[in-house]
Amino acid sequence: MSQESRKPKKGGTVTWACAPGFPPAVIFPFTPAERMGTRNIYEFQMLMYRPLYYFGSQGTPDVDYDQSIGEPPQWSEDGRTVTLKVKPWKWSNGETLCADNVLFWVNLMKVKGDRYGEYVPGYFPDNLTSYGKLAEDTVWFTFDKAYSKKWVLMNQLSTITPLPRAWDRTAEGPADASGGTADVPAVYDYLMAEQGDIIDETNEHRTRWADSPVWSVVSGPWRLKSYTLEGLVTFVPNEHYSGPDKPYLDEFRQVPTFSDDEEYEMLKAGPRGEGSVQVGYLPLSFASEPTTDPTVGGANPLADHYTLVPQAAFCIRYFCLNYNNPTVAGKIFQQTYFRQALQSTLDQDGAVRDIYQGYAYRQNGPVPMVPRTDLVSPRQREGAWPLPFDVERAKRLLEANGWDTSTTPAVCVNPGTGPGQAGEGIPAGTRLSLSLRYVEGRPALTTLMEKYRKDAAAAGIELRMEEVYGSVLVAEDAPCVPGPDSPCLWELTCWNGGWAYHYPSGEILFRTDAGGNFGHYSDPRADELIEASVTSDDLEALYAYQDYIAEQVPVIFTPNFPIRLFEVSNDLGGFGPVNPFGMINPEKWYYLEDD
Repeated sequence: MSQESRKPKKGGTVTWACAPGFPPAVIFPFTPAERMGTRNIYEFQMLMYRPLYYFGSQGTPDVDYDQSIGEPPQWSEDGRTVTLKVKPWKWSNGETLCADNVLFWVNLMKVKGDRYGEYVPGYFPDNLTSYGKLAEDTVWFTFDKAYSKKWVLMNQLSTITPLPRAWDRTAEGPADASGGTADVPAVYDYLMAEQGDIIDETNEHRTRWADSPVWSVVSGPWRLKSYTLEGLVTFVPNEHYSGPDKPYLDEFRQVPTFSDDEEYEMLKAGPRGEGSVQVGYLPLSFASEPTTDPTVGGANPLADHYTLVPQAAFCIRYFCLNYNNPTVAGKIFQQTYFRQALQSTLDQDGAVRDIYQGYAYRQNGPVPMVPRTDLVSPRQREGAWPLPFDVERAKRLLEANGWDTSTTPAVCVNPGTGPGQAGEGIPAGTRLSLSLRYVEGRPALTTLMEKYRKDAAAAGIELRMEEVYGSVLVAEDAPCVPGPDSPCLWELTCWNGGWAYHYPSGEILFRTDAGGNFGHYSDPRADELIEASVTSDDLEALYAYQDYIAEQVPVIFTPNFPIRLFEVSNDLGGFGPVNPFGMINPEKWYYLEDD
């Protein structure tokens, strides 16, 4: 009997072997920049706490209004005021979702936005002249000017996650953070105390989340049953979930892994029996044959028991430079010629072919190349513009700006800020040696980094490589400002990821002081071009922004590849279509009737 003709069965447990290095560290969905990531948000928080608008459920990069708490936005004639109606879904404690739940979040952003990873100073909610409640189920927002309506929906309203009244309290009792901002600091402090230390890598405080009177109030299809000291996360259905696609399964379990090798061995054991996993991922280093289409994949070495399902996401991949580093490294990163040289020594095309076996594709700039859209500028759609792999060009760039590349690391021989000089704050005799830390447990990434080290060295750039456990890496190499309690000394950091977009304007990643601007890049011209791209629906504005960023290289763009090459048990149905933004929907998964 084919899978298509087999009917769903109710019940059962699905166990998912997760990628190594990033256990869920934040349950409070007001996630700070240092913990923004797929594992925390898309694979954990969103199962329990649904955002106002949900994206990508049908496999397309669009809003799914059926899955969304909010009804479609309604706009005023002048394009400045938007009105939103909230569906009468239920919280798990029986309360009805309402306008106050939305305003609770917005007030939190208004006061504590600098602790939210998607906050951008000057944009939502700073760009509101007024907002409030029209009815128990309706809110309105008036903006300071007309913006692109698509951008407002995809990148501004998408930041809102309604919060329940049960969270609107302090240690002393109920508060009113939904009715105004006065109580917000105390409420935030209370919720963060319930959350526990966001940096602590032990799981002891996380074991208390499931029984918390705060975190047990959920709006999504799942609630947390347990989080063990060993890192095993178990969800059970939220019986009060009001949305579509109520779970078939009895439990959804997420088991931690510590390396690609360990995870692959778990899959090789098959999806049945004690300790088995029904969903995992094919590590890129274990792909047995190359593919010509990373969105489809090639031969599956686990085909006897699993189906290969690539999740090609609307994302970019890159690694960060710390512009706030107070040493000479920070001064070097400020030099455009150096960033261009560093990008030119990364062989993306060779990596796509030889390391990733066709499961990857080059990334030229800040807009995703796959899936193919008209959002990519014409100059970046084909080829390797503006910075192809070219070690000799990298050497020439350094030599033309005051560096002696006859040795590695290169040495600054012409300091100063004039033509042909190294740049402000770079003394004579400075050696071009930098630390690059990257996430451990990913053999393909390790191979890429080793090749990169050799090619950079050939141009005179010494990269001192260090492998670090994933969640330690992102916690230590986080956005920072130098001070007595923050030395801010990290230099280059690669967590093997990047950013998944809704709409690929650059405000969250490259605007000055934005939450996702991990390295604190700042460029007035970039800020101007970003502003133009969010106030106009003209694609030329988006093209101008992305071409400028591609040439300025504020981050080093790395080969892109699907977020996951899912391996899905042949006994499991309801898995597709995969979400292009990285979310998962285990509420749709089910076991199939036996043959």
